Amino acid sequence: MSLNDRVLNRLEEMETRFEETLADMAKPEITGDANKLKDLGILHSELKPVVDAFRTYKEAAAELGEAKEMMGSEEDPEMREYLSSLQTERNSDLERIEAELRVLLIPKDPNDDKDVIVELRPAAGGDEAALWAGDLHRMYERFAERHGWSVEPISISWADGGGMAFGQFAVKGKGAYSRFKWEAGPHRVQRVPETESQGRIHTSIATVAVLPEVEEVEVAILENDLDIETMRSQGPGGQSVNTTDSAVRITHKPTGIVVSCQDEKSQLQNKLKAMRVLRARLYQQQLEEQMGERSDARRQQVGSGERAEKIRTYNYKENRVTDHRVGMTLHSLPTILDGDLDPFHQGLMAQEAADLLAGDA
Repeated sequence: MSLNDRVLNRLEEMETRFEETLADMAKPEITGDANKLKDLGILHSELKPVVDAFRTYKEAAAELGEAKEMMGSEEDPEMREYLSSLQTERNSDLERIEAELRVLLIPKDPNDDKDVIVELRPAAGGDEAALWAGDLHRMYERFAERHGWSVEPISISWADGGGMAFGQFAVKGKGAYSRFKWEAGPHRVQRVPETESQGRIHTSIATVAVLPEVEEVEVAILENDLDIETMRSQGPGGQSVNTTDSAVRITHKPTGIVVSCQDEKSQLQNKLKAMRVLRARLYQQQLEEQMGERSDARRQQVGSGERAEKIRTYNYKENRVTDHRVGMTLHSLPTILDGDLDPFHQGLMAQEAADLLAGDA
């Protein structure tokens, strides 16, 4: 699909604004104002990848037009073969650049550059669902590692069967939310559990919630609104894992949101981690209220946890992973479980771009 006139006009305006930022940054009244110079620099850097791609697009389109015009009057067989090959190449270039531009034109989510807090919970499937939650945790660790992001445990609880009863961890690094946000929702696995003697395939679900992590200044929390409890940390089966009251549970009384943390030996460290989670949840709730949506964002993300709900299915027998949001299927299960989620994310970003630009069609 070629770029339509409205999109092309928008790109022309962005190119003009890009040139204006260059001229403005050279003006004496701007160079002497650090704040204005900084704002122009940010705008310039945001426009540059779009303008660079647009200029490449225009060059390819011009070469394609010239090749078509020459083909109309060219009689030499070798030259016609060259011009035909050139048209094929430039058409391919234009398709690739159009797709790139559609992604670049997506309005930037103000949370995209933030760190994230990821929560994993087993849902339908019992012990097998808990094992699957643990597998997803490892997949996300590998994914973060591939992108140079660090992973920090916040609250991890293990089930008696060796799986993950609950996992909560932070991923730190620029752009973490822009990628992890695509992972929110129910993840369905179809495989034969190790404990299955008849070789029957079981279907299990683990849910993923993704919250942008925010600074204290972004969410106001009053001390009087908090009910803070301390207790001893608990291991699998409920046994105490230490002899001090280091675990912390915080209830935000106005909203009823409850968070807890017990992974750190220090009560203070557990409280600080719990407060980070609370801020993230309150921030997400504020975003939903601003959008006029009453339902809780985390509930929307994780669904009900029933087997029929899923954003992605992982089928071990067929070595298949299907993302149901974009209808993409890849037969490379081990690679994906090793953190190679980029193909799915690229497909989701392209779909989002197409949806947002559909109004311009």
